[in-house]
Amino acid sequence: MSSIFSKIISGEIPSYKIAENEDFLAFLDINPLAKGHTLVIPKKESDYIFEMENDEYSKFWLFAKNIAKALRKTQACKRIGVAVIGLEVAHTHIHLVPINAVYDIDFSKPKLKLSPEELSKIAKDIKAAL
Repeated sequence: MSSIFSKIISGEIPSYKIAENEDFLAFLDINPLAKGHTLVIPKKESDYIFEMENDEYSKFWLFAKNIAKALRKTQACKRIGVAVIGLEVAHTHIHLVPINAVYDIDFSKPKLKLSPEELSKIAKDIKAAL
């Protein structure tokens, strides 16, 4: 079953891309917990992270690690928080969230409302730091 992420991968739905290779894609969350909140997804449809093949799983986390390093260089934060929940969208994904305290990664709190211009600038800055 095609998810919203599959539509982003195909270009059917636009996104603020951070990085992309043959297997993975990273893009800004349009309903972020913090500026720079990024989603990292495999291009191959997968509903549950722990059902990924070992090699693909390892490469997925290495791809996410590189994105997290760029996020930390460009966003004012102490750490990059990581969350894998897997209930809202039926497509494996990692949330990378710039945080200064543990409550900064509370998904029940209100999301930021950023303009397209702000999102574009954040994406450009992160890409430049890769």
